[in-house]
Amino acid sequence: MVTHTLIAWAILILLVFFLIFRSKYPNIPVWSFMSFLAFLSVAGGLVNIEEIPSAIDLNVIFFLIGMFSIIALAESSGLLDLLSHYVISKFKSTYAAIIGTFAFFGLLTSVAVNDTMAVMAPPIVYFISKHLKIPYRQLLILLAFSITIGSVMTPMGNPQNVLIAIGSGMSAPFIYFIEYLFLPTIINLVITSFLVIKIYKIPNNSIDIGTIPEEKIKNKKDAILAAIGIFSVIVAMIVNDILRVMGKPSIEQIGFIPFIIASSLYFFVSEPRSLIKEVDWGTIIFFITMFIAMDGVWKSGVASELLRVFIPSKPSDTIAPVLISIISIILSQLFSNVPFVKLFMDYMRELGYTANNIVPWISLAMSSTIAGNLTLFGAASNIIILEISESRYKETIPFSEFFKIGFPVTLLNLTIYLFYIYLTSFPP
Repeated sequence: MVTHTLIAWAILILLVFFLIFRSKYPNIPVWSFMSFLAFLSVAGGLVNIEEIPSAIDLNVIFFLIGMFSIIALAESSGLLDLLSHYVISKFKSTYAAIIGTFAFFGLLTSVAVNDTMAVMAPPIVYFISKHLKIPYRQLLILLAFSITIGSVMTPMGNPQNVLIAIGSGMSAPFIYFIEYLFLPTIINLVITSFLVIKIYKIPNNSIDIGTIPEEKIKNKKDAILAAIGIFSVIVAMIVNDILRVMGKPSIEQIGFIPFIIASSLYFFVSEPRSLIKEVDWGTIIFFITMFIAMDGVWKSGVASELLRVFIPSKPSDTIAPVLISIISIILSQLFSNVPFVKLFMDYMRELGYTANNIVPWISLAMSSTIAGNLTLFGAASNIIILEISESRYKETIPFSEFFKIGFPVTLLNLTIYLFYIYLTSFPP
C-alpha cells in the first residue's frame, strides 16, 4: 500500500534526522525516540498488535538482561575498577601505559558489553590523563576507539553482535567470532593506540608507579559472584558451541544462557533491588521497540528497495566481505549500527545467506561495529562517552576532530580485519 510505504519512509527519515540533530537535544534518549517510531509502525498499520510478540526476538532481550545484570554487579562491587587500576599500575612509561591500558579496556569490553565500558571507563581515563599529564579529550577519543574495536571479537561485545550471533543461526558463534576476529582485534587495539599517540605527538615519559592508588573492592562477596557469573557465561557459551559443532545435544537459544546464569545470582547478591535498578533498561526498551519499528519498515518493502541499490544481487564469496563492509560503515552513520544491522540481516536472508555462510555474517559484525570509529554518531557508546565527559568533566569532543582521526583509524582497522578474514577464508 502507498500509505504503508510513506509511513516506512517517514520512520527512516525521522531516524536519520534524529541521529544527526540529537546533539542539540541531549535530554532525549535514543530509546525514547525509537519507542515513538515503534508507535508509528503500529499506529500506521505496518505491524499489527497481534504481530508484536513475533516481531520481538526474546532470545536477544534475555541475553542483554542477563549480561547487563552480571556486569552491573561487577561494576557496583568494584571488580571492574580494581582490574582497571591494577593493570594501570603495572606500566613504567607513558607509551606502555597508554597502549597496555587501552588494549585492556578493549579486551574487557569483549565480555562487558561496549555501553557498559562507556559508562565505567571515563572516570578512570580522567584519572590517567591527570596522572600522565595528557589532555583528557585525546584519551577520551582513544577510549572510544578502544571500546569499539574490543567489542568486535565476541558475540557479547556489543548489541549488533548479539543480533548477528543469534539471528544468523550460526552453529558456534563464540568460536567463529574468536577464530576470525580475535587476532586482528588485538593488532588493531595496539596499532590504533600507537597511531593516536603519534597524531597527538604525546611524549614518552617515565611513570612513578608509587603515586597510583590501588582501588579497593567495595563488596567482596558481590565481586566474587560477578567473577563467577562472567566466567560461567564464557565457559557455557564455549562448551555449547563445541557441542553444536560436534553435533551433540546443545542449547539452540543461546541468548538465554546469560539470563539463566544471572538468575542464579540474584538471590545471593547483597542488594538485589539495587542491582536490578542498575540494569540498562533504556537499552532493553530500545531493542524491544527497534524490533517493532524495523519489522514494520521491512514488511513495507522500503528497506529492501533501499538496500537493493547498493547490493542488487547476492555477490560472489570473494567480493562479499568488502562490499558488505563498505555498505555497513556508510549506512551505520545514517541509521546507527543496531537498526542498520537489523534491516540488513533481513535483506541478507532475502539474498539467500544462511547460517552456513559464516564469512558474510562475520564481515557484517566487524564492519558495523568499527563504523563507530568513523564518526561520533556511528556508535551509541561514543554518545555515552561524550555525555559523561560533558556533564561530569565539562570536556567535549568536537565532531570534526573525531572524524579527522577516526577516518584513518577506521581505514586502518578495516584493512587489517579484511586482510585477516581473507587470509583465513581464502588462503593462497
